[in-house]
Amino acid sequence: MSDVKSWIKETVTENPVVLFMKGTAQFPQCGFSGKAIQLLKASGVDNLVTINVLEDAEVRQGIKEYSNWPTIPQLYVKGEFVGGSDILNEMYESGELQSLLKA
Repeated sequence: MSDVKSWIKETVTENPVVLFMKGTAQFPQCGFSGKAIQLLKASGVDNLVTINVLEDAEVRQGIKEYSNWPTIPQLYVKGEFVGGSDILNEMYESGELQSLLKA
């Protein structure tokens, strides 16, 4: 992958809901990624695309630069960066996450 940022941009704009995470939806490899998946499933997401950053160091670094956000997981909805697991948790508790994902 020569230009990671172009690939990331394509991925987040072509898919309605994208989660960059450690591991997979079936086997999250960190607690925060696992929590993010639980929140998204609880919010009724059915078209989730997950990207395992542990499989590619370039993507793992590239996504941090792309969003200017230092941690993984990172959620994108309709091409916009939403946040990491703390933000998702707050949004879920307020009902904002469910509304965003249904919109």
